[in-house]
Amino acid sequence: MSPAYHSLHEYTQRMNRVLEYIDQHLDQPLELAELAQVAHFSPFHFHRLFTAWVGETLGDYLRRRRLACAAYQLASHPELSILEVALEVGFSSGEAFSRAFKQHFSVTPSTWRSTEPKRWHRRLNDVRERRLRELSNPDQTHIPAFDDPDAFIHLKELTMNVTLKELPPVRVAYLRYIGPYGPGIGTFWRDSVAPWMVENGLLGRARYGIGHDDPYVTPPEKCRYDACVEVPADFKANAPVVVTTLLGGLYAVAHYHGKGPDIADAWTELCRDWLPKSGMQFDSRPAFERYPVDAKYDMKTGELECEICIPVKAL
Repeated sequence: MSPAYHSLHEYTQRMNRVLEYIDQHLDQPLELAELAQVAHFSPFHFHRLFTAWVGETLGDYLRRRRLACAAYQLASHPELSILEVALEVGFSSGEAFSRAFKQHFSVTPSTWRSTEPKRWHRRLNDVRERRLRELSNPDQTHIPAFDDPDAFIHLKELTMNVTLKELPPVRVAYLRYIGPYGPGIGTFWRDSVAPWMVENGLLGRARYGIGHDDPYVTPPEKCRYDACVEVPADFKANAPVVVTTLLGGLYAVAHYHGKGPDIADAWTELCRDWLPKSGMQFDSRPAFERYPVDAKYDMKTGELECEICIPVKAL
């Protein structure tokens, strides 16, 4: 391995460590010197390095991540006040948060909170409409309006079996993909992750996929996805690979069997249909797709098996 290659990948690993640290501490003040220390770079040079690497200034990146997390919290946690959401993502006051939110999303936090669930219902409605068309049943062609929640109980029930499980923490190594969610992720697994697994003797281990961003809030070119592989306790990672721990705890687990692109529909049904009726809510741990060792994948049809795991807690 050439010195230049090693240096490039070392930078990648350090920057990924910083981005992970930021997401874990959005509710706290994050100073340049603190983040430079996480990356083991000089504070004098860190801001320029960060901007060149991420494509945004540190301040712009922090603001965007805080607002994206706030947008999700507003829509999914109606029990939280706007001020509580603001404080959870690091704003010092509700007024400052509301100004920043409206500047970024062109609507107030209260408007977002009232309209965003309707967008989720529209997406779920679209998913079910497609499925009903696939069934080609003329008696089921009418789809109720998205603003009539009671009408949804008459539609086709959730096809996935969802169970609540206590999952243990898992030590994983991951490579990060940044870009639009979709076919590029499959290409990333095939062309980058699989060869790396072979080189490091990691075939035959469980794999995990973590999409960190909502593509309806985050620009597609900035969406982050981690392709993870379970590793033993003594595994040593070489840059750009990062080692982390997926936190254990209570998860809603649904088995998925279908084509890769359709998994987005499964996420939609699980998170926007099953979850509101379950008496549970998301907590702050990341959701992920788990691919067990014996999970099937058909290269000809594109069909795959995995477990969709969302971290939950009681309402």
